[in-house]
Amino acid sequence: MSEKQEELNEEVDQNEEVQDETTTEVLVEEESTVEDANASKELSAEEKIAQLEAQVKEAEDKYFRVHADFENIKKRLEKEKYQAIDYASEKFAKDLISPIDTLEMALAAEEAAADLPAEELLSKLKEGVELTIKNFYTAFEKHDISIVETDGEFDPNFHNAIMQVDSKDKNTGEIVLVMQKGYMFKDRLLRPSMVSIAN
Repeated sequence: MSEKQEELNEEVDQNEEVQDETTTEVLVEEESTVEDANASKELSAEEKIAQLEAQVKEAEDKYFRVHADFENIKKRLEKEKYQAIDYASEKFAKDLISPIDTLEMALAAEEAAADLPAEELLSKLKEGVELTIKNFYTAFEKHDISIVETDGEFDPNFHNAIMQVDSKDKNTGEIVLVMQKGYMFKDRLLRPSMVSIAN
């Protein structure tokens, strides 16, 4: 082998060594880059976990606030419901005050007119009672209380027959006389009419 060729071979060997070193350096750099990327991925995963935990905590807080609000509303509505039941007849009670006032005025007038003749006193008392009954019916009307109809046929759903009588004017089963009026509250029967019916 010539000297030149030996020199060339040596040069090639040196180049190969340099290449091997460069390749090793590149590989080491790539590995460190991959490790850095993995480390950054781990950090971002930890950050994501922390972020998700914060979101879960926020959602829990919202849930507890909404649940507490719901419980408060529920308690308030229940309290209002019981108050509504307790004071349901307040308006009706207020409307009954007027007939009582009328009765008291009639009694006071009777005491004041003690020296009047009996007939005049009786007519004043009658007038007071009639006015009181009118006040009652006004209050009843305001609260959808009505008198049970007693014209015509006997109806066991609304009438209570306490006796049967002979009647020339009425057919069998028709109401002859009302002993006690019946009352309805809207479409519900409060008390049936006590009646006598024809044989």
